Amino acid sequence: MFSPEGPTLRELAVQALSSVERGYDLLAPKFDHTPYRTPDRVLGSVASALAPMGPFRAGLDLCCGTGAGVDVLSRVCRESVTGVDFSAGMLDVARARTAPGGPAVSWVRADARALPFGPAFDLVVCFGAFGHFLPRELPGLFTQVRSVLRPGGCFAFPVAAPPRLGSRDYWTLLGFDAAMRVRNALWRPPFVMYYRTFRLHEVGRELARAGFRADLRALPEFGRRPDGAPRARLVVARRLT
Repeated sequence: MFSPEGPTLRELAVQALSSVERGYDLLAPKFDHTPYRTPDRVLGSVASALAPMGPFRAGLDLCCGTGAGVDVLSRVCRESVTGVDFSAGMLDVARARTAPGGPAVSWVRADARALPFGPAFDLVVCFGAFGHFLPRELPGLFTQVRSVLRPGGCFAFPVAAPPRLGSRDYWTLLGFDAAMRVRNALWRPPFVMYYRTFRLHEVGRELARAGFRADLRALPEFGRRPDGAPRARLVVARRLT
């Protein structure tokens, strides 16, 4: 799972026993060498799906980490791109890897639940960060996203099809979430990271309540399951006026 440049088992253990913010500060220098970074294949697929909807003027990468999603925004936004994250360590790595050329790029340290922006963006993306939010936090999170989008703006994020009941992936995710619940029951501060709390039907309901109209678009690069359902889709939520 990890390249030789990635974190050691000891480093992962220290991270897991830290707060979410402190854990990512520690992991930041080696984060891009872990499976936690969004794969380039996913990033490229989302960029291809967003391209026909643009170009957009200004984009925001929510919970940007080391900036992989900002690269997607730079391909579909004309004027400016912003990455926001609450980990100073992750932002330091993102700043160091910013490539010259393209739209202006800025990095902001802030909590996604209290975004320090007005309605300044036409596109908000998020990659792989929703496991850090408990289900009860989704209404506030989606309200924050809506508040920073211009009318008609778009909130987009990829979702994978849930693993088949009883499959190896199913038991792997179930075991991970169970281990995290035990860890958080026994240790403080908590480290919120769950894979099975972001359920698509609940997400759609909360997006609608927050003032979005959400559509699902298949990401064809990932094919289809035996039952014909896409293996991965892009949620495209438009802010209603």
